[in-house]
Amino acid sequence: MLKTGILNPQINSLLGRVRHTNTLVIADRGFPFWPQIETIDLSLVDDIPTVLDVLKAVCANFIVGRVWMASEFREGVSAKTLNAYSMLLPPIEFEEHIQLKRRVPSAIGLIRTADTLPYSNVILESA
Repeated sequence: MLKTGILNPQINSLLGRVRHTNTLVIADRGFPFWPQIETIDLSLVDDIPTVLDVLKAVCANFIVGRVWMASEFREGVSAKTLNAYSMLLPPIEFEEHIQLKRRVPSAIGLIRTADTLPYSNVILESA
């Protein structure tokens, strides 16, 4: 039985299948369903958990090489919120949300959160 770290067996299985340069999506509650990739839905109620909550847990054991987020996120959040993401991740590459969504079908999987913060979706590339 696991005592620490990520306890969710589906997430552990998904993370175990991510290899060098594969991508993983961590998305807010409004992110569309992508039938061609595995989706793990963690949403409980509004903002439990958030994308940032899941990122903190995943990044503890995941080597992140590159990160993409929507430029709309950067434009719509406070400096404090942006700093919370920046402190956790390598330099974030911002691009238009529509371009970000074009990256999704090639991801190994998607973890959907209950985050209500618009455009808080993150695509992580393993190092």
